Amino acid sequence: MRMIRWTRGIKVIDRFTCSKLRERLGLDYIITVVQQYRLRWCGHVLRKDENDWVKKYMDYEVEGVRPRGRPKKSWSEVTEKDFLTQQICKEDASDHRKWES
Repeated sequence: MRMIRWTRGIKVIDRFTCSKLRERLGLDYIITVVQQYRLRWCGHVLRKDENDWVKKYMDYEVEGVRPRGRPKKSWSEVTEKDFLTQQICKEDASDHRKWES
C-alpha cells in the first residue's frame, strides 16, 4: 500500500485532526482567510471616489419580490459582521497602512 505524503513529514496514516494540521502547517482557518479577502476588497471600494459606480452600488437595494425562505445576506450585512469580528471600523479604510495591518 502506497502512503500519500504531505508536506513537512505529515502522512495520512498519522490521522491528525484538522486543527493540529493547521497548527503544524502554519495555516489559518478558511473563515479568517475569506474575511481578510472580503475586508481587503471592501477597503479598496471604500477608498474610491464617491461618484465611482462600484461604490454607488454597495448600498443598492434590488426591487421586486423575494423568493420564499430566509433571505440571503447582503454584502453590507456580511462585511459588518467581518468588521465586528476583526474589531475594525469603516473609517479605518481611509488610512491604507492602518487598514492593511
